[in-house]
Amino acid sequence: MPVEPLPSAFELPWPSPDDDDVVAVGGDLAPGTLLQAYRKGLFPMHLPDGRLGWWSPVERAIIPLDGLRVSRSLRQSCRRYKVSVDEDFAGVIERCADPTRPDTWITPEFIEAYTELHRLGWAHSVEVWDSEGELVGGLYGVAIGGLFAGESMFHHARDASKVALVHLVVIMNEGGGALLDVQWQTHHLESLGAIVIGREAYLERLAEALRVSGPFSSSPGEESG
Repeated sequence: MPVEPLPSAFELPWPSPDDDDVVAVGGDLAPGTLLQAYRKGLFPMHLPDGRLGWWSPVERAIIPLDGLRVSRSLRQSCRRYKVSVDEDFAGVIERCADPTRPDTWITPEFIEAYTELHRLGWAHSVEVWDSEGELVGGLYGVAIGGLFAGESMFHHARDASKVALVHLVVIMNEGGGALLDVQWQTHHLESLGAIVIGREAYLERLAEALRVSGPFSSSPGEESG
């Protein structure tokens, strides 16, 4: 069962209808701050000037758990690889942070922060391995109650990141997951069934997801007290 960290020293705001995608600036990446953020529909990413921003996109991308598109070739790929969960979180996040990837935003500070969340039982990874035992794909994110907030994925072999996503959706469907958040829409995610909803609709779904137990926790994700 995940361990609740100390409360954050910072009070992040709830998104308001007048906010742009960036709702707040500053704070830290302590476990308590990160969990507070996800529970309010926020996630961290640095701004172009280097400051830490807390984002809540006006148009939010999610993957409906009954709407993942799995092509025939992807089904074949799913049979080609071995898939595991939380077996190599460090390997997944380090490959997602590869500085040679375009638009890499995962800094050493982020790696340290999410590794600590993983140690506490809140951040999770899905790994994809080839027949030689090499890590060739995966994803990681934060799970609170019925929410899984996907952060990043990578692949070094055909369809490997897609296979990780298929496995995650199976886990969520079998374990009572309610909301798979993928932050922003891309052509790649759209091809897999991602849709865009407004911020208000997202926050409504988030509230519902936090009230239930999900596949990575044995209790609802709402803060106590």
